Amino acid sequence: MTTDTDALRSVRDLIRWGASRFNENQLVFGHGTDNALDEAFYLVLHALHLPTNLPTVYLEASVTAREREAVLKLLKLRISSRKPAAYLLGEIDFAGLTFNVDERVLVPRSPIGEIIDRGYEPWLPRAPERILDLCTGSGCIGIASALLFDQAQVDLADLSSGALAVARSNIKKYELDARVRALKSDVYQGLEGARYDLIVTNPPYVPAADCNAMAAEFKNEPRMALEAGNDGMDIVARILAGACDHLTDDGVLICEVGGSVAEFEARWPRLPVTWVEFERGGDGVFVINRAALQEAL
Repeated sequence: MTTDTDALRSVRDLIRWGASRFNENQLVFGHGTDNALDEAFYLVLHALHLPTNLPTVYLEASVTAREREAVLKLLKLRISSRKPAAYLLGEIDFAGLTFNVDERVLVPRSPIGEIIDRGYEPWLPRAPERILDLCTGSGCIGIASALLFDQAQVDLADLSSGALAVARSNIKKYELDARVRALKSDVYQGLEGARYDLIVTNPPYVPAADCNAMAAEFKNEPRMALEAGNDGMDIVARILAGACDHLTDDGVLICEVGGSVAEFEARWPRLPVTWVEFERGGDGVFVINRAALQEAL
């Protein structure tokens, strides 16, 4: 007995079918892609064990019945589970690197990746010797920074034991055990006495009401990595309050607040932060050095 999907013969056919079904089922994106076609493209190529830089001529290649079955299984799972594609694949690219991810961590998508790609220019006065990736999750920001600054010692800090396990798997993946460590810490409680030239963080910053209204894809992520009180600023407030005690004299804090810029500015209307402008999309990342922070607070 034949089915409609038996007519899907090429890689291109499968990508088109997946995008159509994603739109039909009103999936929500934002975990590495922002549209149905790109999402289908990545999932189809992954299921076929093909690179994402595949020459377009190969999109016309025929697939075997077994390959088609594997692709359709993955595409249908994306629809039925509403899980972000990264969780289904167990990995995602960030700052030109591939990181292990699962439901214990937020899916990496921070625009801080673009800052890393720029070498943190022009924000740092010198190459940092010690870096803290606070609220690290998968460890992607800290590990990418460690690979950028190959002499730096990097701490990945998180309160979640599950997140730290994922971060450690990524430390091992990039063979950085000698310079990068994962530490359990409730913001700075667990890092007493440590000082850093750079603290970079993508903390929870979503207001509780917004978390409740999120699409199913986002609800598959750990809520503790998203929600931070009524206005989303509870963890950011703790980061700011303790930053001077953990930054070196010329140290720099880089912090993401995403779509909660209005809430941030309502709490700290006169804090002299600089908002980073991005070329590849994204916003809500500020930079401030220790001297300016100490004077303002």
